[in-house]
Amino acid sequence: MTKGLFFNQPEETMPRENLTRLQDDLLKKLIARVYKNNAFYKKHLDEAGINPDTFQGLADLEKLPFTKKTTFREQYPDKMCCVPMSEIREMHMSSGTSGTPVVMLYTENDLDQWATCMARCLRMAGVAEHDVFQLTPGLGLFNGGFGCYHGGRKANCFVIPAGPGNTPRQLKLMQDLHTNALLCVVSYGARILEVMQEQKITLPDLKVGIFGAETFPDALKDKLRKGFGIDVFDIYGMTESGGIGTLGQDCCEHNGIHVWEDHYICEIIDPKTGKAVPDGEEGELVFTTLTREAIPVIRYRTSDLTRVISRDVCSCGRTHIRLAPITGRVDDMIIVKGVNVFPSQIEHSLLKIPGVLGEYQIFIDDIDGVRKLYVKVETAPEVTGYMVSRQLKEDLGFAVDGEVVPQGTLPRNEGKAKRVFYLKNGELVK
Repeated sequence: MTKGLFFNQPEETMPRENLTRLQDDLLKKLIARVYKNNAFYKKHLDEAGINPDTFQGLADLEKLPFTKKTTFREQYPDKMCCVPMSEIREMHMSSGTSGTPVVMLYTENDLDQWATCMARCLRMAGVAEHDVFQLTPGLGLFNGGFGCYHGGRKANCFVIPAGPGNTPRQLKLMQDLHTNALLCVVSYGARILEVMQEQKITLPDLKVGIFGAETFPDALKDKLRKGFGIDVFDIYGMTESGGIGTLGQDCCEHNGIHVWEDHYICEIIDPKTGKAVPDGEEGELVFTTLTREAIPVIRYRTSDLTRVISRDVCSCGRTHIRLAPITGRVDDMIIVKGVNVFPSQIEHSLLKIPGVLGEYQIFIDDIDGVRKLYVKVETAPEVTGYMVSRQLKEDLGFAVDGEVVPQGTLPRNEGKAKRVFYLKNGELVK
């Protein structure tokens, strides 16, 4: 593993003025293309008063209408597609647990764009050619596993497509095949570490861990970094952007997530007003895809909360914008006793307590119209419920009941962990 690696250095270190010119040109071409090739987008732009012949690129960016998850669901499965179906080579989609799934279609060039973005992330983490790269996301309709696979192949790695689950087998593969880099969902990384420590396994060849799909607080990064004895990276991407790694990752300096600006335009807006906020101020991330062919996405509201750290050249040499790690989601906000709380805040607070083991559940109980929040968390024997309640009250500003349970009590999830549960007068709301 080597720091300072690039997959395609000229693009990753492009001067900002060149990046801006490229974005401006690609944005104009994007608007002309979607207007010509897709009935939904033509209507969408017409209703906003956008004329492709007079559209001024970046200068008119904020005039473009937003898209959001409901847009994809309303146009399910392929009404946002801008190419003939004969050009589609692959598809993936979201889990669809909260409604109609989001479908993403891929041309051959889209697959190559995804692989290139992912390969950049691998190199940026120090994964070199011929390194052994083990991926644990599922290789199915969900976008995770195949993105890792395409990227690993593009980066000329030895790819182990282990898929999710069967943690003892994961560890055996890592031992027997000398895995150098591991990629998985944040909570599953914690589970692998837990089993590794239970079985007193050592992994001397493992150097890099890349984790994504969930919020990733610094305390958990430190836990994985120290527990595995590796460097830890935070990768970012979603179905709507084309998949894992498409939006970017932090570099070896760990000072923000580099977003690949030659492929995406990023904006940070006030979630309430939709207006841009100044650099450094937290808001909702909005992105526009510049190079996606099958389903380009215009000003997509992610609901993810972040802020611009810097647009200056990073000490790693990359010129692409750096965003703060995602702190939560606009639609994940919980209001209890008049206080706005995000699950990530609760996790950050819990991880301050020595002896907290990382697995937890949050319960919001509506008792005759009054919300009460309590937390169940796995801990070492010396941690008490009082200690948990005290820490949460100190950080959140209101009383929270804390229940501690032994390690192994709470259910494990091989994909994204389910952390928040809603109840009505003590009964689980399904």
